[in-house]
Amino acid sequence: MGHAFADIAFTDTVKSRQLEAGSRERYAALQASSTAGHALGPREKAFIESRDHFFQATVSETGWPYVQHRGGPQGFIQVLGTNTLRVPDFRGNAQFVSDGNLQGNNRIALILMDYAQQKRLKILGNATLLAEAERHWRIDVVAFDWNCPKYITPRFTETEITAMIKPLHDRITQLESLLSRTPQP
Repeated sequence: MGHAFADIAFTDTVKSRQLEAGSRERYAALQASSTAGHALGPREKAFIESRDHFFQATVSETGWPYVQHRGGPQGFIQVLGTNTLRVPDFRGNAQFVSDGNLQGNNRIALILMDYAQQKRLKILGNATLLAEAERHWRIDVVAFDWNCPKYITPRFTETEITAMIKPLHDRITQLESLLSRTPQP
């Protein structure tokens, strides 16, 4: 179980639901054995900084969650320390829903995915606006959890597919070359 994640996510109502579903005992054991704190280690840093997108959730003043996809080049999310991220807020359609929500309630949840490796990292944090001109949010991580890969459907980027099929293309080129030098009857 993730560092401090269960302490935040497993409310009394969640624990009651886990009891009803028969999973509370397992999660209580995981929660008890989890490492205290929320420091991002080398594994988390490497994973976060290699992502080219993530999903974020904020909460409005009316209590409604708002989920948004964010993308950029690999490395656009930076790990500044053991519990601090720096995330650019690229200008979009100028609705400012996430921005407005974070100004009213700075809690944010992120889900970072690696579909090819079936890995998912969930992060809970508090966001602070760093700059207005080229807006960036600093996210102070308060908890994270490496989530179960069971239902992550593998998906691959164009770059990953190109690398995977390169040996096949090379072999086709080699065979076509051999074929072109073979006398035809």
